[in-house]
Amino acid sequence: MTKVDLFKRETIIKQLDSPEKWDIIIIGGGATGLGVALDSVVRGYKTLLLEQVDFAKGTSSRSTKLVHGGVRYLAQGDLGLVKEALYERGLMLKNAPHLVKNQSFIIPNYKWWGGMFYTIGLKIYDVLAGRLSLGKSIHINSKETASRLRTIKTHKLKGGVLYHDGQFDDSRLAVNIAQTCIEQGATLLNHFQVTQLTKDGEGIVNGVVGKDMETDKEYVLPAKVIINATGVFTDQVLKMDNKDAKNMVRPSQGIHLVLDKSFLPGKDAIMIPKTDDGRVLFLVPWHNRVLIGTTDTILDDHSLEPVALQKEIDFIIKTANNYLSKKVTRSDVLSIFAGLRPLAAPKDDSEKTKEISRSHKIIVSKSDLITITGGKWTTYRRMAQDTIDKVIRIGKLPKKECATQHLPIHGSLNIQHGEDHLYVYGTDRNAILELAVNSPDLGKKLHPKLEFIGAEVVWATRYEMARTVEDVLARRVRALFLDAKVSIEMAPIVAEIMALELNKDLTWQKKQIEDYNALAMHYVLQNKPNTTPEKRKLINL
Repeated sequence: MTKVDLFKRETIIKQLDSPEKWDIIIIGGGATGLGVALDSVVRGYKTLLLEQVDFAKGTSSRSTKLVHGGVRYLAQGDLGLVKEALYERGLMLKNAPHLVKNQSFIIPNYKWWGGMFYTIGLKIYDVLAGRLSLGKSIHINSKETASRLRTIKTHKLKGGVLYHDGQFDDSRLAVNIAQTCIEQGATLLNHFQVTQLTKDGEGIVNGVVGKDMETDKEYVLPAKVIINATGVFTDQVLKMDNKDAKNMVRPSQGIHLVLDKSFLPGKDAIMIPKTDDGRVLFLVPWHNRVLIGTTDTILDDHSLEPVALQKEIDFIIKTANNYLSKKVTRSDVLSIFAGLRPLAAPKDDSEKTKEISRSHKIIVSKSDLITITGGKWTTYRRMAQDTIDKVIRIGKLPKKECATQHLPIHGSLNIQHGEDHLYVYGTDRNAILELAVNSPDLGKKLHPKLEFIGAEVVWATRYEMARTVEDVLARRVRALFLDAKVSIEMAPIVAEIMALELNKDLTWQKKQIEDYNALAMHYVLQNKPNTTPEKRKLINL
């Protein structure tokens, strides 16, 4: 089988006709589900993952792009969670160095005690990281702080604390993990929705009914183990199993604004440890732009496309302007995106999101449905290990040891980040350049204002399982997250290239462009705020 055949949807769909029962079926193709699929297949289990839209469509493509132990959790005294995350951070850097890098952060101090307080705290952070530390935390004076952060406000600036953490491209890593799973022998399908759980005569879950969203064809798929890894949609699957199941997840919304690089022109990120309302805010260099976030707002509902609330937008702009000499206005925002964290439901309405544990939880229902929820991108591998270990402990599968600690992810290559934008492809970079050489039109930019080229669309369609214009522009080349308006202008050429690859007609192209434009408008921040009342139910924090 050729490499292109390996990732063809037709090839993957045929694997569903296997007469052999699946060992594990995973519902959900975000960081958690993909991690579980990888752990499962590498141990030697027959593994199937089904994702209703696209890999990392939800929360897993909407993070702050940080691979970190969690400085805020250190302040809360959760040393176990911090140590585990720092260890996993080190493994991510080793296993996917083309996507994960060492990022320097500076905490600017405007109070005399700030330097000493944060330096001591971050020294503990360094110790907990052990041999996988990314660099020592040190105090720097006001002159060096201002020199490194050229847009920081210098009035009353006392100095800064320099520390190191990880930074990455979240949906690119998700795609590469999906590719690794398939290369290891797993079956993964996006745009394939689980509509029902099947059970035996004793009420034990023994399979799923899945629907190919492109053809509407349904499949009954038997398995020894079903794992619910659906993030903020966890409760829907739990209610598929038991209509009276209690809600386990309370979604917490975080939003991010993307700005031009001129707002933070150096290489260092900024961490603001305590904003006006006690939250942490990051300003992070990302793909030659600046990402600012995040908020933490508990919601009563959730959706595949959460929308930023006006109060969240105002909070981020106001807080950024408290620290930057270059004023941020609404018209400076290139893209705005919202994501939902699947936090454990609080004990009561008074519990604040920052007090709800970020550690993951594994739940075994009476039906033997396994649910994994909580956690974060940094600990995706450990979450997967714990989940499969749990499956073994309850006797659902024969014991096999985890083997993902030192497993390179597809594309793994020690490469200079930022040399050109194609560095994110790692070992695939040269093949994409070859496509551009063989077909010069594919070497042209898709839009003069963004760096992406036509060959990347072909690559995403042939080898990265992209099926829609949104799949490409949102999660393969990240244009939607970097400049939403420009990405809308790119949609027609992307649809045209994909149509040739997928043998689609003009009607398909037109529908793709319409769907993408409607979606992308949610990522464009209007210059005038929407004055209509917020429709989302909020819990006051």
